[in-house]
Order: sequence, then C-alpha cells, then structure tokens
Amino acid sequence: MPSSLEVGTCRKTSTTEEGRGKQSHKNPQSAPSGVPVQLKGGRRCSWIMGTTASAAPQPAAPPLESIHGDEMADSRRSLSINSFQTVNIHSSKAKSIITNKVAPVVITYNCRQEFQIHDDLLKTNYKVGRISDTMPEHYLVQGTYFMVQDVYSKADVLNTMGTHGAPNFRQAKGQYPLFGMGQPSLNGFKQVLQRLQSQGHEEVLFFCVREEPVVFLRCENDFLPYTPRRKENLHENLHGLKKDVRVESLELTIRKELHDFAKLNENVYYVYSDIEHFKDEPQHITITCEEDIHVTEEVYKRPIFTLPSNRYYRLPLPVEGAPLEEDFDAFVTVLRECPSLLFTRDTSRALPALVFSCQVGVGRTNLAMILGTLVMFQLKGRPDESKTEESADSLRPHFQVIQSLISRLPNGQQVIEEVDRAISLCSEMHNIKEAIYDNKKRLEAVGEDYQIQGSGTKEYFLNRTLQSLERYFYLIAFNAYLHQQYPMGFASSFSQWMCAHPWIYRLLARMNLSELSAPADLVTKGARVLVADEYLAPDVLSTVKEMKVANFRRVPKMPVYGMAQPTSEATGAVLTYLADEKRKHTHMLWVNVQEELVLEGNGQVFTPREPCCLDQNIPMQTSDPQVIEKLETAVKEDILKSQKWLEVTLEQEKQMKMFKTCLTVQEIFNQHKSVYEGLVYQRIPLPDCCAPWEEDFDRLLEALKGSLAEDSCSAFVFNCHDGKGRTTTAMVIATMTLWHFNGFPDFGDDEIVSVPDAKYTKGEFEVVMQLVRLLPDGHRMKREVDMALDAVSETMTPMHYHLREIIISTYRQIKTGKTEKEMQCSLLKSLQFLERYMYLILFNTYLHLEKKDSWQRSFSQWMYQVATSAGVYSILDQLGFSEFENPKDTPLSRLRSRWQQQSNQPLSFRGEFL
Repeated sequence: MPSSLEVGTCRKTSTTEEGRGKQSHKNPQSAPSGVPVQLKGGRRCSWIMGTTASAAPQPAAPPLESIHGDEMADSRRSLSINSFQTVNIHSSKAKSIITNKVAPVVITYNCRQEFQIHDDLLKTNYKVGRISDTMPEHYLVQGTYFMVQDVYSKADVLNTMGTHGAPNFRQAKGQYPLFGMGQPSLNGFKQVLQRLQSQGHEEVLFFCVREEPVVFLRCENDFLPYTPRRKENLHENLHGLKKDVRVESLELTIRKELHDFAKLNENVYYVYSDIEHFKDEPQHITITCEEDIHVTEEVYKRPIFTLPSNRYYRLPLPVEGAPLEEDFDAFVTVLRECPSLLFTRDTSRALPALVFSCQVGVGRTNLAMILGTLVMFQLKGRPDESKTEESADSLRPHFQVIQSLISRLPNGQQVIEEVDRAISLCSEMHNIKEAIYDNKKRLEAVGEDYQIQGSGTKEYFLNRTLQSLERYFYLIAFNAYLHQQYPMGFASSFSQWMCAHPWIYRLLARMNLSELSAPADLVTKGARVLVADEYLAPDVLSTVKEMKVANFRRVPKMPVYGMAQPTSEATGAVLTYLADEKRKHTHMLWVNVQEELVLEGNGQVFTPREPCCLDQNIPMQTSDPQVIEKLETAVKEDILKSQKWLEVTLEQEKQMKMFKTCLTVQEIFNQHKSVYEGLVYQRIPLPDCCAPWEEDFDRLLEALKGSLAEDSCSAFVFNCHDGKGRTTTAMVIATMTLWHFNGFPDFGDDEIVSVPDAKYTKGEFEVVMQLVRLLPDGHRMKREVDMALDAVSETMTPMHYHLREIIISTYRQIKTGKTEKEMQCSLLKSLQFLERYMYLILFNTYLHLEKKDSWQRSFSQWMYQVATSAGVYSILDQLGFSEFENPKDTPLSRLRSRWQQQSNQPLSFRGEFL
C-alpha cells in the first residue's frame, strides 16, 4: 500500500443486498494534476495540484460486530463513541475526511461543489436493520439502535404537556421554588421558562438528570426529543455509560450519524413513535443539515442569551439505586458555585428556582427534587409539619440498616425526619419509601420462582428492594453531610466525607439480613442440602490420619495452631495433643472463625448450602456469635425432630442419611470443657476471602489479651471450614500480637527472591507501597507482617496458599476467565486478598503505636479516628493493581462497590427482608 494517496484517487464500493457492508476495491486510477475526472453518474472531481493527504498504512477497520458486539449485549450497557476511524491530516486546507479500510480521502476547501462525498464509501461503514419483515430496512445508530420518540402521551399522567409545556410538570409542596417535569420539546422548554418567568422567578437553575443520550429532530416548527433504543426493548433507554464516555459527546456522534444517514437516503431518516401498535411506522423525518438536529445542550443553553440569570447543568442520575458519590459531588459543585444557594447569600433576594427533568419526570426527577428540598431545608428551614400530611409509611418500623445508620449519625433522628419530610413533599408522582415497602412485599410474596426480565423473580424483586433501600440510605447520608458541610461552605466533597466515615460503607454492605430469618426447616424440606466438610476441605497436609482433622499445623516455636473444622472426636484428639506431657498447655483458647452454619451429624461435620452452589458458603451477615449459634440450634432441632432421610453431599458422592445424633459446635465444646477445665471456646465470625472488619480485629485482640492475662503460656487454636484463608488470617493476627507481648524474633537479612513476579510475591504492589510510605516506619510494619505470614505459611506449601502469592496468582486468573462473570469474580477476589494484606499491615501499625497505652483504644476506633484522618481510606477507595491497569476503570476499586459485593451472594432469597 502506498504511504500517501493523491486526493483524486477514486474507489468503487459495492452495497448490493448480497454484499452489504463489504467493499470491492479496484486499483487506484491516477490522473494528471488539475485534470477533472468524470465519475459514474456524471459527477466530476476537480484535482487539486500538489495537495496530498499524509496517510500512513491504515490498519483494517474492525468489523462493526467487533465494535458493537459483546459490549452491546444488553441495552443497559455502554455505548462507544469510537465507531469511526480517524486520521491525522496536517493540512489547514482539509475540509472533510472520510476513511475506509484502505486509505483516507480528503476533500479540500477549493474542491468544486459538483463532487459530493463518496456516498458508497459511507455506506460501507454503517449497518442496517428493521423492526420486522413488514417494515423498511434502514441505517442503525451506532450499528445497533433505532431512534424512538422519547415521551409517549400516556406517560403524561398529570396532563401538563399542553398547559405547562412538559409532561408531569409540578411544584414540590411547601412553597419551595422546586419543580420537576418530564422531557419537553424545544418549544415546550421555552413555554416552561416563560411560565416560571411570569411567576416571578428571576433566576432559574435547570438540571437535566438523564444519563442516556437524547437528540431533538425538527418536526414542523418544533424540535422533538428522540432516544436510541434496542430492538429487543424499544421501551427502555440506554443506561450505564462508561465513565470515559461523556453523554454530550455521544449525542454529537449520533447527530453526525443521523445527518450522514439522511444524506444517503435523499435527506430522509426513519424514526418511530408508536412502539405499541406500529401504526403508520416508521415515520419519515427530513434532515437536510445538522441544524435540523439539536443536542440537549443546545436546547437548554441557548435561552441563556436572552435570560442571562438562567443556568443549565447536566447531572446524570441512575435509573435504579443510589447515585454515585461523584454524582453527589457534581450537585455540590453547583451549590458551591452558585452565590444565591450559599449560607452567605443575600437573604433579601428570592431563592432561585430549581427545575429537574428526566424522561417522564418520575424516578430520577423525584430523587433530584428531594435533594433540592434538603438544600431548601438548610436555607429556609422545614415547613410547619402541621401544614403537610403525614405519609402512611412514617408509622412503619425502620429497616435494621437504617436504624443502625441514624443511631451513629450526629442528630440522626433529625436527619432522617428531614429526609422523610422531603420525600413527602415531593411524593406527588412517586414515593421512595413506599417503593421500598412495595418491593419488599412483592419479594416476600413470591412463591414459586419464575423468570422475569432474564432473572428469577426473587432475584429481580430482591434487587429492586435493595436498590430502593440504597437510594433512601444515601439520602440520609447526604443530608447528614449537608448538616456538617453546608455551614462550612462545603470544605469537603461528599466523596471525601464518605471516606471520612467508612463505617457507613460497612453498614451498606449488610443491607440484606434475610438469612437471619430463614426458616429452620429448609434442610428437611429439601430446599437446602448438607455438604460434608470432606467435600469442602480436602486434607492436603495429610493430617487426618494422625490428628483426625484436616490441615492441622502449628506456627514454629509458637503456641499458635490452625486447622479445618474438627468433629467432636477430632476436637478431643487436638485437646489431648495440646495437654500432653510434651506441650503441657493447661489453658487453651479455641476460636472458630466461621460465619456460616456448622453442624455435626452422625460424627461428620456438615454445612447447609444451596443445591445449585455447593462450593459456596452462606454468610449470615452478622458478627454476633449468639445469633449464629441460635440459628444452628434451630436447624439441629428440626433435623432431629423430622427423622427424615436427608440428602447429603460427601467427598465422592451424594447419599441419603438419617441423623441419629446432631450437635452444634458450641455443644461439642461444652462436652469437652468438663475434661479440659482450661478450655475457652469463642466464635468470632470472619468474612471469607476479604479482610476482617475493623470490629473483627477488636474481638480477636480482646480474646487474645484475655487469654494471656489468664495464662501467659496459653495455646491459641483457630479453625475455619478448610483451615486455609480465614484460619491463616487469624493465626497471623495472633502471631503478631504475641510478638508485641513477648518480643520480636531476629528476622535476619531479607531473603533474595529470584522467581517470576518476585516483586509481587514480596507484596510490593504500588498501592501497598503507597500505604507503606504513609505509615510511620512503614517498611518495618510491612516486613513484620511478611515475617508473620512466612511463619504461618511455612508448612502450607502443599496447600499452595500464601497470602502474598495468592494475590497475584488470583489476579492472573482474570486472563483465563471464560466469561465476564468469571473474570469479575477473579478481580474481586484478588482485590479482597490485597485488601486483607493491607489490613494486616495497618493492624501491626496499630499494635506498635497504641502499645504505650496497652491498646485501650480499639483498632476500629484507631482506624476511624487516626487512620481516616491520615488518608488510609482514601487509598482503600482507589484500590487496584495500577501496575497493570487504571483502578478507576473498575467500580470494584471503590469501597462502596467492593464491600457490597462481599455480601451480594447469588443465592436464593429464603427469609424476610429485615
């Protein structure tokens, strides 16, 4: 291929029905400079002397399937604005650049108008489609989407389109200058502004809260809104754009496409209005130039020139769930930059009118109006409650997560009362709290699970319940932020404020507490099966023969032991081993760190699990051991009472068993206490894979301190279901604690490691080293943790489990994932292991710094009071492998998403939403 192409080069394209989208090329035809060339159809191209386009060999453009394929698998996924190839032209004379798979064609300013752009060449870069076989085929936006009129008449429930210019136009109760509406046309928006002006509103702030692209097409004397939608669901807009895709840029791209489509079809493009019955569809829209198409910014910003006190903002909000912290930050930026909305405003002047608009003016508009109402409460105070009606949901009890939130917020009761009042004042079209209870009612009423919108019914309504509750939760948090930051002129953004209150994210991670109310008879009714530990915990250390329990091990030269979950017989064997003449331990602290239910039946250990997910435990979402033990007792009693043959999963097969004996773990240890008086048993549940919570460290440290106070020579025993992840974490915590009590051993020189990825095997990830630089004597803090990990994992080589090594090995598994779900699971686990490693470093730092006061301040208090101010949670809120990728590219790098995923298990909903 030549490195440059003369401007006059002509190429022929084929767009026949059989070969649509393909291109046939002939050899370039050259002609002397300045000589017109006659083209097929009588068109002429004047050759420009001495003008060439620098065109290095261009890579073949990928087929549009690869551009729009997997990323368009569902209408809620992201659009790409990179549908066209681009080429750099270093010529000020270039006017239009059209590319194909071979080379760019450049049309310069002094090219004669008789020659039009290569229409056939344009056609090869676009895809066509039709709604049905009876409708005409036409070009598709972004190769996938049909343009559908945005708002249908039935959506205007309040019937305000004609009188106010927009569907569902309304003002919030309480006489605040707060308004909401659906999507208006260009003339409709002008009518809205005129109405507000006639009511005396001199300053108007208009917020478009839509995240999907909208374009306005000329229709007689108006411009009507249209949105791209998928054929599979013409009623649903596009949501969930990637962070690096600005919706404004996407609208400009769509406008360019529509203009090109029309030029290829005699200035006509097809759009749809009646997507219910398709009467007289599709409709023809005439597009002669790009000015026949407006983007959202043009519709809302142009009136500013005649009404300079008006302002327009694009504030995209999600259709479901709570906005991201960045969305709240964008709203706060508007407040900070608007003098009339600050505490220092001129109180003699009226407050500006805040107008919010989404598609039909319901969900997102309602959410934005509530945010605006909370702002008005700060500026004008709450209205007299006697003048407004109390909503019915105000008498309902709060969800447990909401009760926990307001109990820890300063003036929490006032904060939630203001949110409830704001919801009530904006409830003409939608009530957020009622939506929560309505979804909860539907969820708990589902009997037989069936499919709805691609998901099981219970999963669908569970997600809806969680999303509506999350939205309410964030409104309360945001109002607490306003109380603190509004008087200070927003010294901190909402994102920064949330990182300064990380316990809020911890609460958010435990919104779904349904397992605490799951029926005790799920096993006997066959809804869940009992899975034997031999299936879950293979004995890779070969200790069952000698110790009767899998993966038994000890930290060298220390009284710290770990293992899988033992049976009653194995527990006795371990206790005998610890108390024998060689070890002579008279005081033993045994800590069970499992958060899932555990039972012993007929001498074997079992855990209840879902039939579809035998390798996945069912977390109880509580750190209260008494709650877990109460649930275990209820299941045990039901099993013994039923006297049924139950299906169980063993190492090699499934069997039917009837249990003559069944014990809880607490009952097992109660039996052994009569023989070993110095035995102390505690249940301290730890989450699987991820780092222990701050309060989990507190409980472990208190248990260790209490045991050492009783006997400085105590033995410490830890177990989880397989003796690996959680057991290792607890053993490392115990090892470091004992070092702080008894003195650190001599670690010697750093070992020289010469293996692949040695840097990462040593835990020297960029984010870890960022934390190390922040901490006092950070390199020492990390080194001591590394020594503890090496000591605990010295006998673990056959298990292939070492925390530092498993971080990078799990991350590498992302490449081998066969599905997006598998890759996301590997990414989440690798981040959780990385976070666990960093928490161990933080805990060691705490032990050092608080030792002088005998650790009277708990680790959780130290983290929330000291580490937070130092910026630790800001680091954890950008957690990722920056060596390989930008952490901002995945939501899992954020505390909110990562911690919520810990509890979002894809299991069946079994209990009640508490």
